[in-house]
Amino acid sequence: MATVALFHSVLGVREGVTDSAARLRAAGHEVLVVDQYDGRVFDDYGAAGAYVEGVGFPALMAAAAGAVRDLPDGFVAAGFSNGAGMAEFVATQRRVSGVLLVSGALPMAVLGAPSWPAGLPAQLHRAAGDPFRSEEWDRAFAADVAAAGGELEVLEYPAGGHLFTDPGLPAEYDAAATERLWREALAFVDRVAG
Repeated sequence: MATVALFHSVLGVREGVTDSAARLRAAGHEVLVVDQYDGRVFDDYGAAGAYVEGVGFPALMAAAAGAVRDLPDGFVAAGFSNGAGMAEFVATQRRVSGVLLVSGALPMAVLGAPSWPAGLPAQLHRAAGDPFRSEEWDRAFAADVAAAGGELEVLEYPAGGHLFTDPGLPAEYDAAATERLWREALAFVDRVAG
């Protein structure tokens, strides 16, 4: 059993996040859903992005670190899109056993971190047609993990949406990709927790 800190996307704690937490709990894991927006949820990426700009990334990163303050060392940091960046940041501040990223990865230079934690494994899930995907950042993140002696598993899905695991976003949701993702993600959490 693992403890998982789960960070939401730029849109907030939507159905995709609560569904993910339920899947992790059903597999026997403890889950802390970190709500960085105090209940605020967005349906529009533009409005959500403007909100994030107003709050600022330094404040969000500080809040992410504060949210996991009471978790025991060795938890799994997980996140979607913007929350993937929060999970990565937390992994540079605390001892975690693995990092699970969906629809996003940031190079250490973007996070302002000197390096990826030594030997830390990560799993990245991404949609082939994600309109927000950055190949450059994905490559740089992979290089950061490799330079630190960590193992990065990258899984790509023939989906077109950014948040393709969120059933509350019908234009993006891909049920088959979501089921495959959770088979792989749960296996990863089990591996790193053991």
